[in-house]
Amino acid sequence: MDWGSVAGLVLALGGILLGQVLEGGRIGSLVQPAAFSIVIVGTLGAVMLQSGWHNFMQAMRMARHAFIIPEDDSVQLIYDVANWSATARREGLLSLERFVAKQSDPFVRQGLRLVVDGIDPYKLRETLEIAISAYESQQRQAVKVWESAGGYAPTIGILGAVLGLIHVMENLSDPGRLGSGIAVAFVATIYGVGFANLIFLPIGGKLRAYVQHQVVRREMLADAFGCIATGDNPRLIEERMATYLNRA
Repeated sequence: MDWGSVAGLVLALGGILLGQVLEGGRIGSLVQPAAFSIVIVGTLGAVMLQSGWHNFMQAMRMARHAFIIPEDDSVQLIYDVANWSATARREGLLSLERFVAKQSDPFVRQGLRLVVDGIDPYKLRETLEIAISAYESQQRQAVKVWESAGGYAPTIGILGAVLGLIHVMENLSDPGRLGSGIAVAFVATIYGVGFANLIFLPIGGKLRAYVQHQVVRREMLADAFGCIATGDNPRLIEERMATYLNRA
């Protein structure tokens, strides 16, 4: 769990609620189901229309990475690649066959399989680079869902404010209903700006960094598999992989 992200979210929301109390307002006045429905459902519908169902669901699944940090296996990968390269130099490329089935990462399995099959190093790198490009494109489309939500939410909040004002204008003859209409109008704007800047955009930024880390990880592996196929010295391969850690 990334407690920094959790603490940041709690701090941001807590600061707004504390400010409301210090200004003499009530926290309950910020709870408006109608405004929440307009902003959240409207934003979800807009991003779903823009992104499509597949990218939308992928974005929802990726959201956990904003709060749960995946284990960094870079050091273990360097150790594994050094072992694979040493084994390949000692026993030949076919000896790596026994490592393929043990890998849970599809990209690692693909790279090892290409090495075992004796694919030309240039073609091997080209194939893995295509896989990396496809992965990056897919993941960035999912990240864009959160970034788009951050763009739509404030506008839909304004739409909710306008709807609230329309409700107020329709009930000018009934003073008892004016308060709820004005509350929906202003709270909808708060929801739109608040969700965009406190939740949607920060999650999008966090996921963009996560995708970049995963892309660098795959580039490191693609380089390593190419070196193994070329028959480079295991020590050299370790050194090349270590340079990637500064980019991640």
